[in-house]
Amino acid sequence: MTNRPYFVGIMGGTGSGKTTLAANLAEGLPNGAIATLCQDSYYTPHPELSPNSRDALNFDHPRAVDFDLLVDHLDALAQQQPVEVPIYDFVSHLRHPHTRTVQPASIILVEGILLFVEERIRERLDLKLFVDTDADVRSFRRIKRDMAERGRSFAQVESQYFTTVRPMHLQYVEPAKRWADITVPGGGNNEVAVDLVLSKLRPLCK
Repeated sequence: MTNRPYFVGIMGGTGSGKTTLAANLAEGLPNGAIATLCQDSYYTPHPELSPNSRDALNFDHPRAVDFDLLVDHLDALAQQQPVEVPIYDFVSHLRHPHTRTVQPASIILVEGILLFVEERIRERLDLKLFVDTDADVRSFRRIKRDMAERGRSFAQVESQYFTTVRPMHLQYVEPAKRWADITVPGGGNNEVAVDLVLSKLRPLCK
């Protein structure tokens, strides 16, 4: 399609540095050349459940993600149409009533822990990056984030990690490396990898 955006997917385990990599890529491109979507925005809300029941949901399983809506948004952006991205509240596990407008851009960057697991997403990505970071580093980053930003206690973070995060990482995230075009070791501040990807993306910016 003429003027179709170039779609870049960034996948990796929780705390691997996906958001950092996305920010570094955006910083290296002209203003307005890149738009970013995050899988975290597309968790399926369950207002019919009690808060305790929502807390117990497995957010690391592909079924937790509203991939139908994400696919619709990728297709709309491919047709140069803006989209209204949900704003997900990780404290209540519900969507806010308002949304975030994302305008089309030369490059659409999508990041999340389960992107490559969903075939429809893989089919729409022109470049797939997997951020490969050691498990202990990822674990400490997640503990710090969930306690500081999401109001969780250490006991809650520990329980969730061993109940769903680690098993789902081994079952879904780690095997998805095979679909990556480029593996980025050590996290999103890998300067060699960032420069390599930017050399591919800069000529695509209009």
